[in-house]
Amino acid sequence: MQTELIQEARRQAEICNACRYCEGYCSVFPSLHSERAFSNGDITQLANLCHNCRGCYYACQYTAPHEFDLNLPKALAEVRRDSWESFAWPQPLARRFHTDGGAIAIALVVGFALLFWAARAIGSSGGDGFYAVLSHNAMVAIFAPAFLLPLISVGLSLKRYWTEVSGKPIQFSDVTAALKRVGQMQDLAAGHGDGCNFEDEDRFSQARRHIHQSIMYGFLLCFASTSVATIMHYGLGMHAPYGFWSLPKLFGISGGLLLTVGCGAMAFLKQKSDRELGDPSAWGGEFGFILLLGFVGLSGLVLYALGSTSFMPALLAIHLGSVLTFFLLTPYTKMAHGFYRLAALIRDAQRKRLS
Repeated sequence: MQTELIQEARRQAEICNACRYCEGYCSVFPSLHSERAFSNGDITQLANLCHNCRGCYYACQYTAPHEFDLNLPKALAEVRRDSWESFAWPQPLARRFHTDGGAIAIALVVGFALLFWAARAIGSSGGDGFYAVLSHNAMVAIFAPAFLLPLISVGLSLKRYWTEVSGKPIQFSDVTAALKRVGQMQDLAAGHGDGCNFEDEDRFSQARRHIHQSIMYGFLLCFASTSVATIMHYGLGMHAPYGFWSLPKLFGISGGLLLTVGCGAMAFLKQKSDRELGDPSAWGGEFGFILLLGFVGLSGLVLYALGSTSFMPALLAIHLGSVLTFFLLTPYTKMAHGFYRLAALIRDAQRKRLS
């Protein structure tokens, strides 16, 4: 990890530890104030606990032009991004993505081209619906490795993170406490429960919290749709296409709507926010990821709406291309932050339990 980023974050954390004005603001400050000195692992843990709500910056009396020049949200955002890049496997791909959001567009184009080729070269076994374009076996051959390999990569990254932050053996209570905070997006409500100042320094808002909930639950519903369809196909012998009132369709459509609306709202909110209170160097990559995830949801909805028309083969290739791109880039985009944030919350639950 970059030493200068850690050192700057440590300098600011030590000032915050002496001041303690923001102790009740969010999950970062109780954890910060529990230490008297900060190792590199401590700073990495604090950075991944931070939700970049920015309330501490607007409340701080030591921001510029004060000589202390505190900007803790930015300092932690830079360490957070650097930790993802440093722990990622293989590492060069992560650094390339965060410095060049255009990598997403390139990956999409490549994914589209490969799937168009696959739809024609692999062909179909004469199935119904989408399987008339690309057989079920061909889809499994393409997407099973594209799903499993990124999970392996994320697992290796999290192992490195857990070692860095001196994580202890995990107990069930640590996981449940962390999942509760994730499910409620508790930390985006900040310590006072009024929300954060992400898009407007003059007022607290729950907008970012609700948008994150829309995106998270939308993604989980889409994942549930695929999981249920897999069980129905292999376990119950019920093969696609499925009707509107089937669980795969109900989960998929509702998830796609939440994902599309949530990503659109997040893109709008991010445009209103101050880039200098985050990591400016990663702004393009973060915005590109939001657009990619939103496009996955939108293309799925369009495919469902026009699935019985002559546009279906092209729309299927575009949608599957975006999904394939999303899977392959998961360890190197901001999608990884969900895994790291959960790990940080589990580590924080351990701190509370052992203190």
